[in-house]
Parts: sequence; structure tokens; C-alpha cells
Amino acid sequence: MDLRLTLLFICLYNQGVTNAQVAGEESTPSVPLNPSQKVNESTPEPSLSTPAPDEEDSEEDEGCAVIGRNSEASDAVAAAVQKLGMELLQHLKTTPEQPNVIISPFSIALALSQLALGAVNETEELLMQHLHGNTITCYHHAVNHVLTLLRNSDLKIGTRIFLRRGFIPKEDFLVESKRLYDSEPAVLENLKQLNDWVENATNGKMKDFLSALPPNMLLMLINAVHFKGEWEARFDPQTTTTGAFFLNDKQMVNVDIMENFKHPLSFLFDSELESQVASFPFVRGMSFLVIMPMSGHVNISSLAPKLNISSVYSRLPKQRVVHVKVPKFKLEYAQELQEVFTKMGLGEMFSSPNLADMADGPLLVSSIQHKAAMEINEEGAEASAATTVVISRSSSPIFYLSHPFLFALVEEKTKVPIFMGVVNNPNPDAQVLPRGEKKSKDKDEVQSDMNQMGALGGPPK
Repeated sequence: MDLRLTLLFICLYNQGVTNAQVAGEESTPSVPLNPSQKVNESTPEPSLSTPAPDEEDSEEDEGCAVIGRNSEASDAVAAAVQKLGMELLQHLKTTPEQPNVIISPFSIALALSQLALGAVNETEELLMQHLHGNTITCYHHAVNHVLTLLRNSDLKIGTRIFLRRGFIPKEDFLVESKRLYDSEPAVLENLKQLNDWVENATNGKMKDFLSALPPNMLLMLINAVHFKGEWEARFDPQTTTTGAFFLNDKQMVNVDIMENFKHPLSFLFDSELESQVASFPFVRGMSFLVIMPMSGHVNISSLAPKLNISSVYSRLPKQRVVHVKVPKFKLEYAQELQEVFTKMGLGEMFSSPNLADMADGPLLVSSIQHKAAMEINEEGAEASAATTVVISRSSSPIFYLSHPFLFALVEEKTKVPIFMGVVNNPNPDAQVLPRGEKKSKDKDEVQSDMNQMGALGGPPK
């Protein structure tokens, strides 16, 4: 299975700069994913060299580096990313065309955190408030340590700053971006250079990512996260059959159901969440956490104040052999997030933010778009997402995922939710059918099986 990834773009714009100043006609070599590699060496740009940090700041930085490396700080960052993800899921809308939601709260948080390096005063406070980082001592150093931990897992992360030729951000912003986010600057010559970088970073999966460079671009921050996951216990494709997924009390769809009669699984019934909870581990350091409310639908507003991913993992019991049935699915989701962030209280970012530590002059965020996709099959999972942030001037017990559920793709050491989403219909292209007596009976039988889980922490009969 090929690697898939998250891309996060932040674009700075300046009035009066034309596309012609950004997009050159000559071909430019693609930018490598490795952030430490130099680019455009044939076209020297002396002023882009990242300046060395001030010696007088070294003691403070060293102290923050120590604080940021403690486990409490890493736990706080993971909790902050989860809170941001749940808030976004709570505000995002589903439609008949897009019945499911998937986002990458980690990638969004990473971009907003780096954006906060260039923000000052009320704008910085507002960003940190919505990142839930205003109570985390040495927040950026804590994020830096989490990045180090994640890079030691199967999760791959790359960062880059692309600049319009001739535009130089403030030196302190470049210093902090390099030191804390490993983000090197490079001149953006043309559209091909950017699309080649994206294609290389996605292992060829995303070609021609942008059809044109945004007008008046000054600066673009990019972070890429890619993941390839193989189940610890694979499903045999020969046992995959058609089964029912119940959309609500009256409707169902037929989906491909992966089945394993003797699947090692850690699961429990959580009385506070009123949900079945299970964790499906991948081979190295990641897992797929599912939370299936017994009510038959996912109410994010109800789950948000109760859900603590780290706490859920601490309460999961040891694996035991279980008869498992899981739907195969492909999720795709695209959304303009300006309205969502405005409802969440970040409206100032779209009107009058203060980004004076990034560049001189008034800047504002004019658009935030997010696209994400995930596929679950017999081998494992692969996921990808892209976000653009534009800144401009102005008999065994049975566990059957048979109705809507919340999920999170979690890095197990840090408990950071890399992807989160809600599956309301794993097969939106299928015809919606009325729930007949036979299918309703199947649901009752599933409930009966779940009720037999009392000895394993399941709900009472």
C-alpha cells in the first residue's frame, strides 16, 4: 500500500504583486521532502540563509527545551490537538453528497502553531486559545518535542517555507520556524516546482495539486504528514462478504464487511460515553480507535466533553479473541473552513489579525480549505489530507461496526490524534434501503451478542 499524507499550506499575500512575479516560465527541479536538503542551489539567494539565534536567548531556549521534553507537556499537546479536532467535528456539516467527515487536526494544529510564531498581541493570544496551548508552558518547544517523537514512529513529517523571489520575512520568524518546526526557506519559482514537491511528498499520488499559483503570494508554509499502516492482525479477503450497515432506525445500506472469527482485539463498553470502544493496532506504533455509540448515531456535542483519548487507552483491557466484523470504506471530505472557524471564535483572523512578527504591513486570512481522504481495507489503512490557508492583505463476543461511529487514527506513544472523523455511511454510492424484518432481526441479534459481554466489561443485559 502506498504512503499517503497530509499537506498543509499557509500562503501570505501582498497587494500589488502579480502572478507573473511569482510564476516563472523556466522549469525548476522538484523540492525534496527532506527539510534539511538545500534547494535551488543553482540560483543562490544569500538573504534566505537562516540566521543564527541570539546568544542572549540561548538560556531561555534551553530552559524551554527541557520543559518541552517532559511527558506532561507532550500529554498536554496531545489533549490540545484532540480538543481542536472535536471542536472542528462539532461544527462541520454533513450533506447527502458528503455524509462522512474526516480531518487532520494534527496537521491543522501544526500549521496554526507555526502561524502563531508570526502573530503578536491579541492575535497570538487568540490563536493560542483556540490551539488550547495558552496554558502549556513553552508551547512551541512542547510541539517540537512531539514532532520528534512522531518522527520516530512510522509517521513521516516534512516542512517547508516557500517564498516569492525578493520577499524576505522577518529574521526571527525564520529562526523560530527552523529551530522549532524544522522549516527551511526556499524561493518558489513556478507552479511546476510546487506541484513536483507535492507529488514527491505523496509518492506520486497527488499530481498537479494546484492548477495555478494563488495571486499575489508572498509566503507559503507547507507541512506534509504521511502514514502507511498495516494491521497487526490482517483480515483475509476471502472472508469479506456483503453485510448491513444501519444508517438509522429505518434505513440501511449494504457494504463489504471484513470478518475474522478469531481476531485479537482490545475493547470495552464505556458507560460514560455510552459507546462500544475498540482499538485496532497497526504493526508499528499507531492504532485505529473506534467509538460506536449504542444510540445508533454520533452526537459530537455529547461526546466532546466526555471523550479523553488518553484516558480511553488507559482503560482498554488486554486483547482477547473476538469475532470481529468491520466495514471496508473510503472516505472523502472537502470543506471551506472560514465559516467554521468564525463560529468557533476565530473571526478576527479573517478581518484584522496582527501578524507583525511574520512580515510588515496588514495581513489577513481570506480562506481556509481542507480536503481529506481515508481508506480502510483488509491490509490496513491509508489516509491523506490537504489544507490551504490563504493570507492576504486586506461465540466469541462479537464486535460489529454496524452503525455510525467516531474514529481517530492515533499515534500510541503520544496519543496524538493524527486523523479524526465520523462515518455515517461507509458506502454513500449504494442505494439506501428500508430496514426489513430480516435486517432488523440481525441488528437485534448483534445487540444480544453485545449484551453477553458483561464478563468482559460490556453493558448489562
